[in-house]
Amino acid sequence: MTQPTSITSVEALLLDIEGTTTPIDFVYRVLFPYAKNNVRNYLSVHRSLPAVQDDISGLIEENASDAEQGNEPPLIVGSATNASLDAIANYVSWLIDRDRKTTPLKSLQGKIWDEGYYKGDLRGIVYEDVPRAFERWRQQGKRIYIYSSGSVLAQKVLFGNTEAGDLTHSISGYFDTEIGAKKESESYRRIAEALAMQPSSLMFVSDVVDELDAAAIVGFHTVLCVRPGNPPQRPNSAHEIRTTFDDLFP
Repeated sequence: MTQPTSITSVEALLLDIEGTTTPIDFVYRVLFPYAKNNVRNYLSVHRSLPAVQDDISGLIEENASDAEQGNEPPLIVGSATNASLDAIANYVSWLIDRDRKTTPLKSLQGKIWDEGYYKGDLRGIVYEDVPRAFERWRQQGKRIYIYSSGSVLAQKVLFGNTEAGDLTHSISGYFDTEIGAKKESESYRRIAEALAMQPSSLMFVSDVVDELDAAAIVGFHTVLCVRPGNPPQRPNSAHEIRTTFDDLFP
């Protein structure tokens, strides 16, 4: 694993969310509890929508897999159209408690949060250096992309409804687990291909060393973001460290 030699080649930044642009506490103490508390009501209103039906079908498949593996999940019996809402909600809560990052869960969470932002129940949180960094990088001609285990919808509504205002005008695109898992190098290869860019012209910023390792294998520049409250990472990694965006392309 080798880092590209010069950051002068960087044309775009790929940013993680949790612990990078947004405090981890906001996700675990605000967003996750909101999804758990509102999932049953959301499903009771929107269950018939095709996109929600797809999420439920995916959750039922995942539930069966968990049961087969002996994980003892709350069981869901039936199909997307007739399974008990209580059973689905209980399983969603079980998955959230385990910080499961599968696509059906993240897709449904994004829809619940979208409604929460629309109602005014939620307000996105970003670190105070993020808005000015976004504006600075944009003026430098660097494109900004987001890559998170949260769904693209969840990403858009978070950045579109922050306390600092709508930041989506600074963001050129979004990636979630549909492109692949964040700790797999192939995901970053696919992102570079989707952007029609060389990996050496991209910089990935994350608070997780294993994700950065995967990106570096492909040839991305990498930066380990160390923010207050972030879990400690493996020491002596090869990644450049930043505690603020203020000194990243100042």
